Amino acid sequence: MWERDEFGSPSYWPLQALGWTGFYLLILLTVVLPSHSKRELWNQTVCWTTAFGASFLLRPVCRSLLRIPRPWLALEFRAFWLSVLAGALCTFVTEAVKSREAGIDWADSLQDWLQFVVILFLWCTLYFGIKQWQQSMGERERLLRAESAAREARLSALRYQLNPHFLFNSLNAASTLVLQGKATAATRMLAQVGELLRTTLDPDAAAEIPLAQELTFVERYLAIEQTRLGDKLHITTTISPETLGAVVPSMLLQPLVENAVRHGVAPLVEGGCIAIESSSRGDQLLMTIRNSGPRTNRNSGQSDISKGIGLSNTAERLRTLYGDRQRLSLQPQEEGGYEVVIEIPLRQAVPEIEGVCAR
Repeated sequence: MWERDEFGSPSYWPLQALGWTGFYLLILLTVVLPSHSKRELWNQTVCWTTAFGASFLLRPVCRSLLRIPRPWLALEFRAFWLSVLAGALCTFVTEAVKSREAGIDWADSLQDWLQFVVILFLWCTLYFGIKQWQQSMGERERLLRAESAAREARLSALRYQLNPHFLFNSLNAASTLVLQGKATAATRMLAQVGELLRTTLDPDAAAEIPLAQELTFVERYLAIEQTRLGDKLHITTTISPETLGAVVPSMLLQPLVENAVRHGVAPLVEGGCIAIESSSRGDQLLMTIRNSGPRTNRNSGQSDISKGIGLSNTAERLRTLYGDRQRLSLQPQEEGGYEVVIEIPLRQAVPEIEGVCAR
Protein backbone atom coordinates (compact mmCIF):
# COMPACT_ATOMS: atom_id res chain seq x y z
CA MET A 1 0.00 0.00 0.00
CA TRP A 2 1.23 3.49 -0.81
CA GLU A 3 1.78 5.79 2.11
CA ARG A 4 -0.86 8.47 2.40
CA ASP A 5 -0.86 11.83 4.14
CA GLU A 6 -3.27 12.99 6.86
CA PHE A 7 -5.87 13.98 4.25
CA GLY A 8 -5.95 10.54 2.59
CA SER A 9 -4.01 11.63 -0.51
CA PRO A 10 -0.87 9.83 -1.70
CA SER A 11 2.30 11.31 -0.20
CA TYR A 12 5.11 12.95 -2.17
CA TRP A 13 7.00 9.85 -3.34
CA PRO A 14 4.02 7.94 -4.82
CA LEU A 15 2.89 11.12 -6.57
CA GLN A 16 6.41 11.75 -7.87
CA ALA A 17 6.75 8.22 -9.25
CA LEU A 18 3.23 8.17 -10.72
CA GLY A 19 3.56 11.60 -12.32
CA TRP A 20 6.92 11.05 -14.00
CA THR A 21 6.02 7.52 -15.09
CA GLY A 22 2.84 8.84 -16.71
CA PHE A 23 4.84 11.60 -18.42
CA TYR A 24 7.32 9.05 -19.82
CA LEU A 25 4.51 6.86 -21.15
CA LEU A 26 2.99 9.93 -22.79
CA ILE A 27 6.32 10.62 -24.54
CA LEU A 28 6.47 7.03 -25.78
CA LEU A 29 2.94 7.21 -27.19
CA THR A 30 3.17 10.64 -28.82
CA VAL A 31 6.82 10.92 -29.90
CA VAL A 32 8.68 7.62 -29.93
CA LEU A 33 6.10 5.19 -31.32
CA PRO A 34 5.14 7.34 -34.35
CA SER A 35 8.82 7.75 -35.30
CA HIS A 36 9.75 4.04 -34.94
CA SER A 37 13.29 5.23 -34.20
CA LYS A 38 15.59 3.69 -31.61
CA ARG A 39 17.65 6.87 -31.60
CA GLU A 40 14.53 8.88 -30.73
CA LEU A 41 13.76 6.43 -27.93
CA TRP A 42 17.29 6.92 -26.59
CA ASN A 43 17.11 10.73 -26.81
CA GLN A 44 13.73 10.96 -25.14
CA THR A 45 14.78 8.53 -22.40
CA VAL A 46 17.88 10.62 -21.69
CA CYS A 47 15.80 13.81 -21.57
CA TRP A 48 13.19 12.23 -19.29
CA THR A 49 15.83 10.80 -16.94
CA THR A 50 17.60 14.16 -16.71
CA ALA A 51 14.37 16.07 -16.00
CA PHE A 52 13.37 13.47 -13.43
CA GLY A 53 16.71 13.91 -11.68
CA ALA A 54 16.38 17.71 -11.82
CA SER A 55 13.07 17.50 -9.94
CA PHE A 56 14.93 15.95 -7.00
CA LEU A 57 17.29 18.93 -6.96
CA LEU A 58 14.41 21.40 -7.18
CA ARG A 59 12.39 19.86 -4.36
CA PRO A 60 14.49 21.13 -1.38
CA VAL A 61 14.71 24.57 -2.98
CA CYS A 62 10.93 24.72 -3.45
CA ARG A 63 10.39 23.54 0.12
CA SER A 64 12.64 26.33 1.43
CA LEU A 65 10.65 28.89 -0.60
CA LEU A 66 7.42 27.74 1.03
CA ARG A 67 8.77 28.22 4.56
CA ILE A 68 8.31 31.98 4.19
CA PRO A 69 4.75 33.10 3.28
CA ARG A 70 4.83 34.70 -0.18
CA PRO A 71 2.22 35.73 -2.76
CA TRP A 72 1.57 33.21 -5.50
CA LEU A 73 3.10 35.44 -8.19
CA ALA A 74 6.30 35.77 -6.16
CA LEU A 75 6.56 31.98 -5.92
CA GLU A 76 5.94 31.60 -9.64
CA PHE A 77 8.59 34.22 -10.45
CA ARG A 78 11.17 32.32 -8.42
CA ALA A 79 10.03 29.03 -9.91
CA PHE A 80 10.57 30.41 -13.41
CA TRP A 81 14.16 31.39 -12.77
CA LEU A 82 14.83 28.10 -11.01
CA SER A 83 13.47 26.32 -14.07
CA VAL A 84 15.68 28.41 -16.37
CA LEU A 85 18.80 27.46 -14.42
CA ALA A 86 17.79 23.83 -13.96
CA GLY A 87 16.83 23.63 -17.65
CA ALA A 88 20.30 24.87 -18.64
CA LEU A 89 21.89 22.20 -16.45
CA CYS A 90 19.65 19.50 -17.93
CA THR A 91 20.49 20.65 -21.47
CA PHE A 92 24.20 20.47 -20.72
CA VAL A 93 23.87 16.93 -19.33
CA THR A 94 21.71 15.61 -22.17
CA GLU A 95 23.94 17.15 -24.87
CA ALA A 96 27.00 15.67 -23.18
CA VAL A 97 25.39 12.23 -23.31
CA LYS A 98 23.94 12.52 -26.83
CA SER A 99 27.10 14.06 -28.33
CA ARG A 100 28.92 10.75 -27.92
CA GLU A 101 26.92 9.39 -30.85
CA ALA A 102 26.55 12.62 -32.83
CA GLY A 103 27.83 16.17 -32.82
CA ILE A 104 26.13 18.99 -30.93
CA ASP A 105 23.16 20.48 -32.74
CA TRP A 106 22.74 23.96 -31.31
CA ALA A 107 19.21 24.35 -32.65
CA ASP A 108 18.26 21.05 -31.06
CA SER A 109 19.95 22.14 -27.82
CA LEU A 110 17.90 25.35 -27.72
CA GLN A 111 14.72 23.35 -28.27
CA ASP A 112 15.67 20.94 -25.48
CA TRP A 113 16.39 23.83 -23.12
CA LEU A 114 12.99 25.40 -23.77
CA GLN A 115 11.28 22.05 -23.20
CA PHE A 116 13.15 21.55 -19.94
CA VAL A 117 12.20 25.04 -18.75
CA VAL A 118 8.52 24.45 -19.47
CA ILE A 119 8.46 20.96 -17.92
CA LEU A 120 10.32 21.98 -14.76
CA PHE A 121 8.29 25.17 -14.38
CA LEU A 122 5.08 23.14 -14.56
CA TRP A 123 6.55 20.71 -12.03
CA CYS A 124 7.35 23.56 -9.62
CA THR A 125 3.88 25.04 -10.08
CA LEU A 126 2.26 21.68 -9.37
CA TYR A 127 4.47 21.21 -6.31
CA PHE A 128 3.55 24.65 -4.94
CA GLY A 129 -0.12 24.05 -5.62
CA ILE A 130 -0.22 20.70 -3.83
CA LYS A 131 1.77 21.96 -0.86
CA GLN A 132 -0.33 25.08 -0.42
CA TRP A 133 -3.49 23.00 -0.68
CA GLN A 134 -2.14 20.70 2.04
CA GLN A 135 -1.23 23.70 4.19
CA SER A 136 -4.71 25.22 3.81
CA MET A 137 -6.29 21.89 4.65
CA GLY A 138 -3.99 21.60 7.66
CA GLU A 139 -4.96 25.08 8.87
CA ARG A 140 -8.63 24.24 8.41
CA GLU A 141 -8.19 20.97 10.30
CA ARG A 142 -6.36 22.72 13.15
CA LEU A 143 -9.08 25.38 13.31
CA LEU A 144 -11.77 22.72 13.55
CA ARG A 145 -9.82 20.92 16.29
CA ALA A 146 -9.31 24.23 18.12
CA GLU A 147 -13.02 25.02 17.97
CA SER A 148 -13.82 21.54 19.21
CA ALA A 149 -11.28 21.94 22.01
CA ALA A 150 -12.82 25.30 22.94
CA ARG A 151 -16.26 23.71 23.19
CA GLU A 152 -14.85 20.91 25.31
CA ALA A 153 -13.12 23.47 27.51
CA ARG A 154 -16.41 25.29 28.12
CA LEU A 155 -18.13 22.02 29.01
CA SER A 156 -15.22 21.02 31.22
CA ALA A 157 -15.49 24.38 32.96
CA LEU A 158 -18.92 23.35 34.24
CA ARG A 159 -17.55 19.98 35.41
CA TYR A 160 -14.35 20.94 37.19
CA GLN A 161 -14.51 24.72 37.64
CA LEU A 162 -18.14 25.45 38.44
CA ASN A 163 -18.78 22.22 40.29
CA PRO A 164 -21.44 21.91 43.04
CA HIS A 165 -18.82 22.52 45.73
CA PHE A 166 -17.78 25.82 44.17
CA LEU A 167 -21.39 26.89 43.63
CA PHE A 168 -22.23 25.92 47.22
CA ASN A 169 -19.38 28.07 48.54
CA SER A 170 -20.44 31.00 46.36
CA LEU A 171 -24.10 30.78 47.38
CA ASN A 172 -23.15 30.24 51.04
CA ALA A 173 -20.91 33.30 50.92
CA ALA A 174 -23.76 35.27 49.33
CA SER A 175 -26.20 34.19 52.06
CA THR A 176 -23.64 35.16 54.72
CA LEU A 177 -23.40 38.61 53.19
CA VAL A 178 -27.18 38.92 53.32
CA LEU A 179 -27.24 37.92 57.02
CA GLN A 180 -24.55 40.51 57.67
CA GLY A 181 -26.69 43.14 56.06
CA LYS A 182 -24.53 43.44 52.99
CA ALA A 183 -27.26 42.90 50.44
CA THR A 184 -25.49 44.97 47.78
CA ALA A 185 -22.34 42.84 48.01
CA ALA A 186 -24.41 39.63 47.92
CA THR A 187 -26.28 40.82 44.83
CA ARG A 188 -23.02 41.73 43.13
CA MET A 189 -21.58 38.30 43.90
CA LEU A 190 -24.62 36.47 42.52
CA ALA A 191 -24.42 38.59 39.38
CA GLN A 192 -20.76 37.62 39.03
CA VAL A 193 -21.60 33.94 39.32
CA GLY A 194 -24.34 34.35 36.71
CA GLU A 195 -22.00 36.18 34.34
CA LEU A 196 -19.40 33.44 34.75
CA LEU A 197 -22.01 30.79 33.90
CA ARG A 198 -23.24 32.79 30.91
CA THR A 199 -19.73 33.10 29.48
CA THR A 200 -18.92 29.41 29.82
CA LEU A 201 -22.23 28.41 28.22
CA ASP A 202 -22.03 30.88 25.31
CA PRO A 203 -22.38 28.69 22.14
CA ASP A 204 -21.04 31.47 19.90
CA ALA A 205 -17.81 32.06 21.81
CA ALA A 206 -14.78 32.27 19.51
CA ALA A 207 -11.85 29.87 19.72
CA GLU A 208 -9.49 32.84 20.13
CA ILE A 209 -10.20 36.18 21.80
CA PRO A 210 -8.17 39.28 22.73
CA LEU A 211 -6.12 38.98 25.91
CA ALA A 212 -8.04 41.92 27.36
CA GLN A 213 -11.29 39.95 27.09
CA GLU A 214 -9.70 36.87 28.66
CA LEU A 215 -8.40 38.99 31.56
CA THR A 216 -11.89 40.39 32.10
CA PHE A 217 -13.23 36.85 32.46
CA VAL A 218 -10.43 35.98 34.91
CA GLU A 219 -11.18 39.11 36.95
CA ARG A 220 -14.82 38.03 37.28
CA TYR A 221 -13.74 34.65 38.58
CA LEU A 222 -11.23 36.17 41.02
CA ALA A 223 -13.87 38.62 42.26
CA ILE A 224 -15.99 35.65 43.34
CA GLU A 225 -13.03 33.94 45.00
CA GLN A 226 -12.03 37.18 46.73
CA THR A 227 -15.54 37.54 48.11
CA ARG A 228 -15.26 33.99 49.45
CA LEU A 229 -11.67 34.17 50.77
CA GLY A 230 -11.65 37.83 51.78
CA ASP A 231 -8.28 39.27 52.78
CA LYS A 232 -6.60 35.88 52.32
CA LEU A 233 -6.44 36.44 48.56
CA HIS A 234 -4.25 39.18 47.13
CA ILE A 235 -4.12 39.80 43.38
CA THR A 236 -1.51 41.67 41.36
CA THR A 237 -1.45 42.11 37.59
CA THR A 238 1.33 43.42 35.38
CA ILE A 239 0.04 43.57 31.83
CA SER A 240 2.03 45.18 29.02
CA PRO A 241 -0.29 47.48 27.05
CA GLU A 242 0.91 46.12 23.68
CA THR A 243 -0.31 42.63 24.66
CA LEU A 244 -3.93 43.59 25.42
CA GLY A 245 -4.96 43.15 21.78
CA ALA A 246 -3.06 39.88 21.31
CA VAL A 247 -5.31 36.90 20.55
CA VAL A 248 -5.26 33.95 22.95
CA PRO A 249 -7.37 30.79 23.19
CA SER A 250 -10.61 31.50 25.01
CA MET A 251 -10.64 30.35 28.64
CA LEU A 252 -6.87 29.88 28.57
CA LEU A 253 -5.96 31.54 31.87
CA GLN A 254 -9.01 30.87 34.05
CA PRO A 255 -8.34 27.13 34.69
CA LEU A 256 -4.72 27.93 35.58
CA VAL A 257 -5.75 30.77 37.91
CA GLU A 258 -8.26 28.46 39.55
CA ASN A 259 -5.55 25.87 40.15
CA ALA A 260 -3.39 28.60 41.66
CA VAL A 261 -6.19 29.68 44.04
CA ARG A 262 -7.46 26.21 44.94
CA HIS A 263 -4.12 24.40 45.38
CA GLY A 264 -1.94 27.33 46.37
CA VAL A 265 -3.62 30.19 48.22
CA ALA A 266 -6.79 28.64 49.69
CA PRO A 267 -5.01 25.99 51.86
CA LEU A 268 -2.76 28.66 53.48
CA VAL A 269 -4.03 29.96 56.82
CA GLU A 270 -2.35 33.31 56.26
CA GLY A 271 -3.50 33.47 52.64
CA GLY A 272 -1.35 34.37 49.67
CA CYS A 273 -1.00 36.17 46.39
CA ILE A 274 -1.88 35.49 42.75
CA ALA A 275 0.27 37.36 40.23
CA ILE A 276 -0.65 37.56 36.54
CA GLU A 277 1.80 39.03 34.02
CA SER A 278 2.01 39.40 30.26
CA SER A 279 4.74 40.73 27.99
CA SER A 280 6.01 40.43 24.44
CA ARG A 281 9.35 39.06 23.31
CA GLY A 282 9.92 39.49 19.62
CA ASP A 283 7.03 37.78 17.86
CA GLN A 284 6.04 35.77 20.94
CA LEU A 285 3.51 36.51 23.70
CA LEU A 286 4.53 35.52 27.24
CA MET A 287 1.99 35.03 30.04
CA THR A 288 2.93 34.11 33.60
CA ILE A 289 0.80 33.07 36.58
CA ARG A 290 2.43 32.83 40.02
CA ASN A 291 0.85 31.81 43.28
CA SER A 292 1.86 31.59 46.91
CA GLY A 293 2.02 28.18 48.49
CA PRO A 294 4.05 25.85 50.70
CA ARG A 295 7.68 25.32 49.80
CA THR A 296 8.24 22.47 47.35
CA ASN A 297 11.40 20.41 47.02
CA ARG A 298 12.39 20.69 43.36
CA ASN A 299 13.97 17.24 43.53
CA SER A 300 10.89 15.58 44.95
CA GLY A 301 8.76 16.18 41.87
CA GLN A 302 5.79 18.40 41.32
CA SER A 303 2.56 18.23 43.27
CA ASP A 304 -0.84 17.18 41.99
CA ILE A 305 -1.33 20.60 40.43
CA SER A 306 0.89 19.48 37.54
CA LYS A 307 -1.47 16.57 36.88
CA GLY A 308 -4.71 18.52 37.01
CA ILE A 309 -7.33 18.62 34.30
CA GLY A 310 -6.87 22.36 33.80
CA LEU A 311 -3.16 22.12 33.01
CA SER A 312 -3.42 19.05 30.79
CA ASN A 313 -6.34 20.52 28.83
CA THR A 314 -4.47 23.80 28.40
CA ALA A 315 -1.37 22.01 27.12
CA GLU A 316 -3.43 20.01 24.63
CA ARG A 317 -5.25 23.10 23.34
CA LEU A 318 -1.96 24.94 22.85
CA ARG A 319 -0.52 22.01 20.88
CA THR A 320 -3.67 21.88 18.75
CA LEU A 321 -3.64 25.59 17.99
CA TYR A 322 0.07 26.35 17.61
CA GLY A 323 1.97 23.08 17.18
CA ASP A 324 5.66 23.58 17.92
CA ARG A 325 5.33 27.37 18.21
CA GLN A 326 4.12 27.24 21.82
CA ARG A 327 5.54 26.45 25.25
CA LEU A 328 3.90 25.66 28.58
CA SER A 329 6.02 25.16 31.68
CA LEU A 330 5.25 24.65 35.38
CA GLN A 331 7.99 25.19 37.95
CA PRO A 332 8.00 25.42 41.76
CA GLN A 333 9.28 28.69 43.23
CA GLU A 334 12.01 28.91 45.85
CA GLU A 335 9.79 30.92 48.19
CA GLY A 336 6.87 28.50 47.75
CA GLY A 337 4.06 28.04 45.27
CA TYR A 338 4.30 27.57 41.52
CA GLU A 339 4.92 29.54 38.38
CA VAL A 340 3.18 28.72 35.08
CA VAL A 341 4.64 30.26 31.92
CA ILE A 342 2.82 30.23 28.57
CA GLU A 343 4.49 31.29 25.33
CA ILE A 344 2.51 31.52 22.08
CA PRO A 345 2.83 33.44 18.78
CA LEU A 346 2.00 37.14 19.14
CA ARG A 347 -0.86 38.12 16.82
CA GLN A 348 -2.91 41.28 17.24
CA ALA A 349 -6.69 41.05 16.99
CA VAL A 350 -7.20 44.81 16.67
CA PRO A 351 -4.78 47.76 16.46
CA GLU A 352 -5.83 49.12 19.81
CA ILE A 353 -7.93 48.04 22.78
CA GLU A 354 -9.70 51.06 24.23
CA GLY A 355 -11.02 51.45 27.72
CA VAL A 356 -8.74 48.80 29.27
CA CYS A 357 -5.68 49.78 31.27
CA ALA A 358 -2.89 47.59 32.62
CA ARG A 359 -2.59 47.63 36.35
